[in-house]
Amino acid sequence: MKRPPYRDIIWLFLASRLLLVIVTYFGYILLTAPKYSSVPVDITGLFSTWNHWDAANYVRIAEYGYQTPFDVAFFPFFPLLISALAYPFGTWGYVAVGMLISNLALLGSLFIIYQLAVEFGGEQVAHRTLLYICIFPTAFFFFAAYNESLFILLTSGGLLAIRRQQWWLAGLLGCLASLTRSAGVFLALPFLYEMWLIRENLLADIKRAILKLLPLVLMPLGILLYCVYCWKITGNPIAFATVQDHWSRVAAWPWQGIFASIWQLFAFQPFGSFYQAHILLDFGLTIGFIALVVLGWNKLRTGYSLFAAMLLFYVLLSPSLGQDDPLISNQRFVLELFPAFITLAILGIKYPRLHQAISMLFPALLATLSLLFVMNRWMV
Repeated sequence: MKRPPYRDIIWLFLASRLLLVIVTYFGYILLTAPKYSSVPVDITGLFSTWNHWDAANYVRIAEYGYQTPFDVAFFPFFPLLISALAYPFGTWGYVAVGMLISNLALLGSLFIIYQLAVEFGGEQVAHRTLLYICIFPTAFFFFAAYNESLFILLTSGGLLAIRRQQWWLAGLLGCLASLTRSAGVFLALPFLYEMWLIRENLLADIKRAILKLLPLVLMPLGILLYCVYCWKITGNPIAFATVQDHWSRVAAWPWQGIFASIWQLFAFQPFGSFYQAHILLDFGLTIGFIALVVLGWNKLRTGYSLFAAMLLFYVLLSPSLGQDDPLISNQRFVLELFPAFITLAILGIKYPRLHQAISMLFPALLATLSLLFVMNRWMV
């Protein structure tokens, strides 16, 4: 596979980080300082603006461990990394290290995704894929102490290892991915598919086939270990799943959340309401990524499409039917569907007007939503 252009990727990464720093600086100062104030900015306050929502939960768990019954909803690998690296630096070190891990994981992901994308249209598709990921409206979650970028690093690395038939590496990355988010176990699908493609060689040597399949056992191991831990501290091995009803998440048919959102959007929420805007984001991005997964089926390697489709299906199975925004957080969850960004890049090259629209709309929404997060408005 072609080596990624290190300089271009690093510049894209730094430029997108700079955009978020600029939004943080001007947003925090201009929206919190008194009118005509000459008081200098509170550096601690400026820094803490990214420690909101789930970021605050991950940081707190990293520092103090699992304290409440609802904490088990947050899988352990990300807070374990934060805790291991931040302990010597004191309380504020946890926030800084969490953000550092998130950003470095994004950088690593960009190098890996470039190698996954380049085979579907060369360097142009690969460059465009990374651009769309970095300017996506909710890409600010890669800047905060969230586990999305770590999950993408592990799963994209797993797909690349599978593509190169590095089975044990793929199994290890799958294990760590399922310790980061339960959906990491779905790396088993492309693993099995690639095994199916070489089935004739495997059947010729059964012993060799068994050795190649053994790494598959590692992929659910992360979840199993967490189940043991949940059983030990709560008495319920799947507490991380049952606790989801705290956020009104319920098991449902995949179309129920979509239909509930349509009902909320057109029959219940008044024009211009707070929830209407959130529903438009979550619903619009959900439908958009359903379309990208479908369109990408014949454009991408089948293993990549299988993984993206299963991730999306998994998200749709647990909508928040008890809330006004039934697809809450889908604007963040779709970030994990990185194969869909390859499809979007292919379409953006084929249809230049689509690329122009994305180039204008994505950064504007990214700046707006980042500002909402900085100001501790509802962005989960």
